[in-house]
Amino acid sequence: MTTVIFGGSGAIGSAVLRRATARGRKCHLVGRRAERLAELAADCGASFTVADVLESGAFERVAAEIEEPVEGLVYAVGSIDLRPLARFSEDDLLHDFRLNAAGAALAIQALLPALKRAGGASIVLFSSVAASQGFAAHSSIAMAKAAVEGLTLTLAAELAPSIRVNCVAPSLTQTPLAASLTTSPQMADAIAQLHALRRLGEPDDVAALADFLLAPEAGWITGQVIGVDGGRSRLRTKG
Repeated sequence: MTTVIFGGSGAIGSAVLRRATARGRKCHLVGRRAERLAELAADCGASFTVADVLESGAFERVAAEIEEPVEGLVYAVGSIDLRPLARFSEDDLLHDFRLNAAGAALAIQALLPALKRAGGASIVLFSSVAASQGFAAHSSIAMAKAAVEGLTLTLAAELAPSIRVNCVAPSLTQTPLAASLTTSPQMADAIAQLHALRRLGEPDDVAALADFLLAPEAGWITGQVIGVDGGRSRLRTKG
């Protein structure tokens, strides 16, 4: 049995890897950064495929390299492109949608036979607090991540009862992807203060829930979009 982690060289994907291997799961990583993937694979005993999910045939190549049933699929691929709608080109919008939403669907489609062979697999996708909140300058990412949430619900119904599908929706998390928002201590603190728990997320905060959703303990959970967001999606502690 194998757990496949798309975006495995990223901060959240690698945090999921560490938790999964600690549970004794065998993992296969997919990402663009060959050197980082090789380093992680050596540390955790994982296998890997160097692939860009935007390239034609990438998902089919990953599926061809995995011979075992797939008990878990994590699509931890994403983008943060924040600007007013007027400044997006058609290609920009399609890029974000393909990377975040269509990519998740195509990854699942390619690995579906292997997931079905596992006889009780779990899929974990990633959305964003921006998909449910009206944040200015978030049009592209909010649209793409809202599509991920719709995909989660549809596939949870379509693939039940043999495959569970859930979605993790973080708020701003301290990752290289979010560096433009977190490098400035003043900006990072101002955003942290908008959260009831008064801090930004860490990759392991997000990975902890993904790890749980992959595990047998979550065997009666499917079709859920769950926030790991310091309360940002539900709580307003300032007037």
